[in-house]
Amino acid sequence: MPPFVKKSRFCRCFDGANYFKPRGIPLDALQVNDLALDELEAVHLCDFDELAQETAAKKMKISTSTLQRLLYSGRKKIIDALYSSKALKISKHDDITEYAIPNCSRRRRCRNKQAIITTN
Repeated sequence: MPPFVKKSRFCRCFDGANYFKPRGIPLDALQVNDLALDELEAVHLCDFDELAQETAAKKMKISTSTLQRLLYSGRKKIIDALYSSKALKISKHDDITEYAIPNCSRRRRCRNKQAIITTN
């Protein structure tokens, strides 16, 4: 059986904070939910940009079923963090590389780059 080929997921560059937490509680006193960058991108495209799942999947260059799994796990982690007063960590895995794209709306902050996540 051939080994599983790593597939890239295309995500916009995230220059925001690494942690989001309830105000007034030290980070070391909180449980942390780890939200992957591809989960954040899936939630952003479908919920914030209001794209259809098919369009968002094409934009991330993944299948619709993979996008649905990312949406389910990402939304679950975000809601759990909000309702349970947990910190939310945005994780950029070690296998992220960046490349330039034209017409980036955040050009000055991310220097016109977009992140690619290579996953197992």
